[in-house]
Amino acid sequence: CADMLSAAGAELYGGIPVRRFRFVFPWFGLTRTAKRDLALKGGNPFSPALFLALLKEKDLTLIHAHVQHRLGGMARTVARLRGIPYVISLHGGYYTLPRQQVDQMAAPFRGRLEWGRVFGLLLGSRRVLADADAVICVGKAEYEAVRQRHPDKKVFYVPNGVEVKRFADADGALFRTAYGFAPDEKIVLCVSRIDRQKNQNDLVRAFADFSLTRPDHRLVLIGGIAVESYRKELQREIERRGLTGKVTVIEGLRADDPLLPSAYKASEMFVLPSGYEPFGIVVLEAWASGIPVIANRVGGIPGLTSDGRNVLLSEPGDVVGLKSRMEQLADDAALRAELARNAFEEVADYDWPQVTDQMRTVYAQIVRTCSG
Repeated sequence: CADMLSAAGAELYGGIPVRRFRFVFPWFGLTRTAKRDLALKGGNPFSPALFLALLKEKDLTLIHAHVQHRLGGMARTVARLRGIPYVISLHGGYYTLPRQQVDQMAAPFRGRLEWGRVFGLLLGSRRVLADADAVICVGKAEYEAVRQRHPDKKVFYVPNGVEVKRFADADGALFRTAYGFAPDEKIVLCVSRIDRQKNQNDLVRAFADFSLTRPDHRLVLIGGIAVESYRKELQREIERRGLTGKVTVIEGLRADDPLLPSAYKASEMFVLPSGYEPFGIVVLEAWASGIPVIANRVGGIPGLTSDGRNVLLSEPGDVVGLKSRMEQLADDAALRAELARNAFEEVADYDWPQVTDQMRTVYAQIVRTCSG
């Protein structure tokens, strides 16, 4: 992979060797802020070193690409040169991403001259999906969309997963101690990058009215800063609503930080107000932690959840409705317990060992089909 968010070089991650390679974003005149924003969103980089490493790697049987564009084109080209199959995962949004979200993702390089376009043409970047031996979708909505548009292609639904035991066994007291929350303070939690797509502003607005009659509740927003201008906008909204002492913004916890599962465990409820959500791994994390979830009815969320059984769904942009759902959970301990219980039973199907078994089955089928 490219070294977007970690240092270049090799390391063991969960016992698996990972090699990260230098990359560039191939546009003239990108600002430092634009480069950072692109890195946080995947960006469409170019990495000659990664391409050469794939060509030289011994004993390759199959390549699994998790992105399209230039990096996906590298996987496609190496697979064709070496005569091996490749599969591509769609992590949401290829056919279902709203136009507004596409425009926001393109904002860092809009108006810049793209000198890397020729490499995209040479690598067949626009053919990554069409030429793949199989397409893997993490969301059911995208799975159905790909099947309709590519009826002759092998398409598989393999969801994202979660380390159930890690979240289920977490100690909420660690998070409360680390950030100074009193035992009687009730936490409303949202974990997602600070980005317009994640729409924390609506949650702040809903919480402002919600907290008027529930002064013992606190809102906690955890997420890396993906768009600096939105972080400032969010902070202004918090101050404008008089919530400075009631909202805590934690600008990112590493995925392996023990305080992350502890934050879920310390919370009364989890709220995901996204304007678009391809899948929603954080919903699985909340389920595994045993806390009830409110989420917007967008993207992959409806295919993952069941309204009233393991989640309460809200409509995007409906701040009053979101507040009402929060009040419903806050006032009904039996409902919180029922949602959490049903969700915890459901999340066992998304435990990583189950998901990786599905992925190995896909690999074996594609290798067998292509070698036959």
